[in-house]
Amino acid sequence: MILLRRVIGDALRARRQGQQRTLREVSTAANVSLGYLSEIERGHKEPSSELLAAICDALGARLSELLREVSDTVALAEQMPGVLVSMQDEPADAAAKSTNRGVRQVTSDGKVAVSVRQDSPLKATLRSTRVRPSERDRDVVCAA
Repeated sequence: MILLRRVIGDALRARRQGQQRTLREVSTAANVSLGYLSEIERGHKEPSSELLAAICDALGARLSELLREVSDTVALAEQMPGVLVSMQDEPADAAAKSTNRGVRQVTSDGKVAVSVRQDSPLKATLRSTRVRPSERDRDVVCAA
């Protein structure tokens, strides 16, 4: 199961880090406490729509862009059967694609590569990257 707050937090953190800005800078610009913004980025808190709009504004991003990115990540995870299965239940061919202990590689249509790290029995991190990246493409990290 994918937690929406984790995907939102990962997308916000990726945008902030891509701009090489600190939590303090963004929290001040968004008028939110540094600790609360940190909890949002870590997926521990789910921001209200008003707060999410303020954070996006502080990052110079459109709310619709962020939500589209989040939606694309969730849609990708939903389309990949068995992505979030227990590592013990992993099929033999997927185990052959393992890149590290607890990490396996899954690809969709040849345009997107997805690696899944099973952090614990109830937590997995999904990382998707474009196989042929362009300037507009970004890595998307999703944890559930």
